[in-house]
Amino acid sequence: MIVVQRDCTSFYRQALGVHTLLRVRGKALGFGRVRACLQRAQPSLYCVSSSSSLSLRAQGLRPITAYTMPSTAPMHGSGIVKFTNCRLVKDDSLVNGDLWVSSITGKILNGQEILYEHRTAPEEIVDLGGRILSPGLIDTQLNGAYGFDFSVIPEDGALAYGKGVMRVNRNLVATGVTSYLPTLTSQRPDVYHQALPLLGPSGGARDASCGSESLGAHCEGPFLNPTKNGIHNASVLQEPIRVISSLAACYGPDNLDNPSPIKLITLAPELPGALSSIQALAALGIQVSIGHSEASYEEAKSGIKAGASMITHLFNAMRPLHHRNPGIFGLLGTASSSIPKPYFGIIADGIHLHPTSIKIAWNAHPDGLILVTDAMRLAGMPDGTYDWTNGSRIIKNGALLTLEENDKIAGSSIQLVDCVTNFLNWTGASVPKALKAVTETPARMLGLEDVKGTLKEGADADLVVLDLQGAAEGERKLVVDEVWKFGTKVFARD
Repeated sequence: MIVVQRDCTSFYRQALGVHTLLRVRGKALGFGRVRACLQRAQPSLYCVSSSSSLSLRAQGLRPITAYTMPSTAPMHGSGIVKFTNCRLVKDDSLVNGDLWVSSITGKILNGQEILYEHRTAPEEIVDLGGRILSPGLIDTQLNGAYGFDFSVIPEDGALAYGKGVMRVNRNLVATGVTSYLPTLTSQRPDVYHQALPLLGPSGGARDASCGSESLGAHCEGPFLNPTKNGIHNASVLQEPIRVISSLAACYGPDNLDNPSPIKLITLAPELPGALSSIQALAALGIQVSIGHSEASYEEAKSGIKAGASMITHLFNAMRPLHHRNPGIFGLLGTASSSIPKPYFGIIADGIHLHPTSIKIAWNAHPDGLILVTDAMRLAGMPDGTYDWTNGSRIIKNGALLTLEENDKIAGSSIQLVDCVTNFLNWTGASVPKALKAVTETPARMLGLEDVKGTLKEGADADLVVLDLQGAAEGERKLVVDEVWKFGTKVFARD
């Protein structure tokens, strides 16, 4: 007979926060019903009479007698936080469950181990009321925001530059972006030499008050094809003819040393010396992305063979798809033991790309799609006309940014969570699959899949609480309600 002890209820509520309880006194239940009830509550946490332990083990269930329930109490100062009544983003599903984190270590914990081995109840229980709990969002292409441009060194030098970076970090985290790659457009070597030491990975101190965390710089240029420069200043573009010597002269030799502040470099694979440069960068542990390029399919394929693993803002600033030569886009249709399909960035702002183009790319390689903003310093700023780094002027009209002299698209000012919302509505993807494009996939591309972009035990407790608004059959919208960095709440929506 299975007996659920009456005195278990208060234990469940206080220590576990379980909302669905099996409240039966002395009544015999079949194994099937017990298993179903426990799956709706919290599997493997229940009380039974000691006489039923063997039969329960035979059914694959875990018996815990009323005499061995752990004595738990909240440990003040433990820093343990338990999120309950939430939908967790796990793989391609939303799973009802709980998540335990530590605000001291900044890591995701094993709740069962904390409760049963350490006999510790959480210091704080956060009831999310059925909202979505996702890993923090990751933006791999952010040129600037809130009036600051990563590619501009202020007159006051490094001190003012560092303050600008911190301003971006503290504002950006409120949008749900807990980690990102600060991106430098094509510049003169002296800009890279000054800026890169200040843009390297910044999470070592694990200080939640610093806001969003740099995972390393993204250098978008200057080794780009001048015919596909976009808004990059063509006069500063280079060819990596001398390979590692060209790279060192441009970015600074110290900035190529391991550990390098550079995480990702975008270049055009058809340029002289580019393929050897890709090999050299890969050997240094720096990721390479193909972009701003006239590469044919064959040239792009050679870039992947050399070690490139990504495509920068697919479709934009590259040769268009042609039925006799698919160009860079053709890489999404190629997969073999020697040529893996690359990751690819997509700007889902409704300006850079048609929604159908995004859906085609996603269907071709769903595990490689990474949503990016490509936002620049006017993100978060009011509409108007602003000076830009190369002497041009940019007109901001809502999310649309264009060069004053020729109406070329000049980057973006969209927030990453809005890119996810657009992607949801344009492709019909599920919420977990859409969030994967800003969490798990970019983390995997960067080689950080065990630390970022996941809710697995041991990963950083960078979390976003999301409210899914809108009808199931109509337009859906994700809204950032809370942001937690290293297990500490850093933003809550009013």
